[in-house]
Amino acid sequence: MVSEKMKPFMANNSAIRAMFEEGKRMAAIYGKENVYDFSLGNPNVPVPRVNEALLNVIQGEAFNELHGYMSNAGYEDVRQTIADSLNKQFGTNFSFKNLIMTVGAASGLNVILKSILNPEDEVIVFAPYFVEYNSYIRNYDGKVVVVSPDTETFMPKLAEFEEKITPKTKAVIINSPNNPTGVVYSEETLMALAQIMKKKEEEFGTSIVLLSDEPYRELAYGGIDVPYATKYYHNTIVCYSYSKSLSVPGERIGYLVIPDEVEDSEMLIGAATIANRILGCVNAPSLIQKAIKYCIEHDISVDLEAYEKNRNLLYNALTEYGFTCAKPDGAFYLFVKSPVADEKEFCEAAKKHQVLFVPGSSFACPGYVRIAYCVSYEQIERSLPAFKKIAEEYGLV
Repeated sequence: MVSEKMKPFMANNSAIRAMFEEGKRMAAIYGKENVYDFSLGNPNVPVPRVNEALLNVIQGEAFNELHGYMSNAGYEDVRQTIADSLNKQFGTNFSFKNLIMTVGAASGLNVILKSILNPEDEVIVFAPYFVEYNSYIRNYDGKVVVVSPDTETFMPKLAEFEEKITPKTKAVIINSPNNPTGVVYSEETLMALAQIMKKKEEEFGTSIVLLSDEPYRELAYGGIDVPYATKYYHNTIVCYSYSKSLSVPGERIGYLVIPDEVEDSEMLIGAATIANRILGCVNAPSLIQKAIKYCIEHDISVDLEAYEKNRNLLYNALTEYGFTCAKPDGAFYLFVKSPVADEKEFCEAAKKHQVLFVPGSSFACPGYVRIAYCVSYEQIERSLPAFKKIAEEYGLV
């Protein structure tokens, strides 16, 4: 009954979700307060004014206008509000015509990949990366090409990247701040990527699209600047989600930005708008679209202080215990080197102390584990004795 194309997706079901389900099982046995689940990147810092926005929209909008059909690209006033906000922040020149509202970032990536990929087209990703990119690319019979990780800096390996671009390369996906490392790509890195892609476009007579996946853009600490990718390369498309900046992953709301500078931008915007419909999304949910407009107009966003405090507590403790990890500049993840070669073995050993995190092989980077610190500060404090025991078992302290 199940299609042959679907079976590999089932076999590769997200290890992150599997660990999350394991956490729920263990909580039922040991009590929720005694299980330290760092597996899922589920934002835990409330943004109560989102509810204010929703209520304001419900009370202020006409019923049929709010709940009726709309353009597949989303409400024009919402898209223009977002465009104005981006223009103010980044000195861009977008209008509502450059934006398509999507059902979260995952839907946005699927929409644009469906719009640009032909069978056997290649899409380059940089390890470690969000492994569901593989599924999104293969949905449209594309081929995933992986640039191996630089475990010293977790920045893209530029020489290897240049070598792996071929006449079949249709797109490159970047993710900054990065999941799972928390690394923020510098302006110099984006400029170098752009230079390489322009050179290869000229060499092969092809067009290469840079897809900038930015759900963590606002989650950067210590004044770190997250460069806006459209400023560095002409064929850049931005995929964004409000899941983290407003702590609303369940609402599934985001957008695509397709600048005028992108080759055949009008045709591509039209194709993406149609793809939004034929993939079954039709349009992004109306209520949360309007709420996003209210949040922008009233400067509503998540308070980063809690995440930064969590990062500092966990990073300082784990490095004190002898673990090796790069200090993240953004997102809410700590990527930690496993004390044994097989990081899955390390994950299993940690479970004996009711500590759950995700193996790095789930991000195409074996030998590491991802710890999601989007939990309460108190939970991290309670978990530290368990982390110390784990470190002692592996002779790190």
